Amino acid sequence: MQPNLSVMIATALQDLFGGKAAEAVLLSLFHQGETYGRAVARDFGVSLDGVQKQLDRFERSGVIVCKRQGRTLVYSWNPKSRLTSRLKDLTGVIYDGLSFEAKEALFSERRQPRAKDKPVIRQ
Repeated sequence: MQPNLSVMIATALQDLFGGKAAEAVLLSLFHQGETYGRAVARDFGVSLDGVQKQLDRFERSGVIVCKRQGRTLVYSWNPKSRLTSRLKDLTGVIYDGLSFEAKEALFSERRQPRAKDKPVIRQ
């Protein structure tokens, strides 16, 4: 499946953290609460290797935590880290600045069960 990137985004997260993979990881975590590497790579059209390296960096820094679900490593924010709340706030500012079309293009695929015909992104 081709990523839905008719709207290419570049935010300050890319500049602050040194790349598209870091931006993709942070925005995915902010939007979904938890994510896994292949989903981030597919949604943002970035390499899986780059995403996995970025996930490892964030995990080593203590900002995110990882759990195994079957064979998949699922990442989420670390609730015990004081830095996490600040990073979530920063990511939230960037996320809120994205247009509705950009959010819809990036996060059009449902990851959680939802009611039929319920939109993934609310305006």
